[in-house]
Amino acid sequence: MPLVSMSELLPQAKAGKYAVGQFNMNNLEFAQAITDAAIEENSPFIFGVSEGALKYMGMEYTVAIAKAAAEKSGLPIALHLDHGSNFDIAMKCIRAGFSSVMFDGSHHSFEDNIRLTKEVVKAAHAMGVSVEGELGTIGGVEDDLSVDEADASLANPQEAIRFYEETGVDCLAIAVGTAHGMYKGEVKIHFDIIKEVVSKIPVPIVLHGGSGVPDDMIREAILSGAGKINVNTENQVACTNAIREVLAKDANVIDPRKYLTPARNAMKAVVQEKIRLFGSSNKA
Repeated sequence: MPLVSMSELLPQAKAGKYAVGQFNMNNLEFAQAITDAAIEENSPFIFGVSEGALKYMGMEYTVAIAKAAAEKSGLPIALHLDHGSNFDIAMKCIRAGFSSVMFDGSHHSFEDNIRLTKEVVKAAHAMGVSVEGELGTIGGVEDDLSVDEADASLANPQEAIRFYEETGVDCLAIAVGTAHGMYKGEVKIHFDIIKEVVSKIPVPIVLHGGSGVPDDMIREAILSGAGKINVNTENQVACTNAIREVLAKDANVIDPRKYLTPARNAMKAVVQEKIRLFGSSNKA
């Protein structure tokens, strides 16, 4: 099955009150773990690829891995640029075979964010590629992007509604209290913002920073209108802990397969748990 755009996945998720998971692909083992979990759960999913991961893996390898996963699984899979910083990187990904891109203009002024996002949407939609926009500032650390909690700002619901109306994005990430990375304190999600925005726009809200959020909050976010939830850090933690455990037991291990196989299995377990939590099992 070919890669699909998020516009083929998310409207059904919003209507069905479930969420499609974006699981970041950082190398082959991440891709295998995510795909194998989704196959067992018969779930659609989104491969998220940050600019940092893209530099690490290379454009050609990234697209080839995603296409191989789609062909092997027969599942509807989107390959999505995560936090694309400019028009050029979005276009490079589209030309290479990405089926979806995110333009993160949240660090620009509101008016510039609208203007720049519109440019990406116009070009991407002409190619049948979906676009995610972002409004507000989500705290935490992802790749080279770091936002101090004090500098994170919640999205203004009226601005979010106007942002959608003027850009025509296929989904919208808004700052509602989540953060990239693992949480240092108590998680507080502003469900009222999600509900207000979703009541006025036809596309789902994206919840960034899904790692470490309590299950009951995830369920409430989905019922409030979050149709896409991003997970990366929990997979990174599971991967690293599994590798450390193997090497702690036997410091003489040098065959990468001996520690990457347990790492892959650990990530698969995380992804399966998230898919069930998001309600996307048997939705492929």
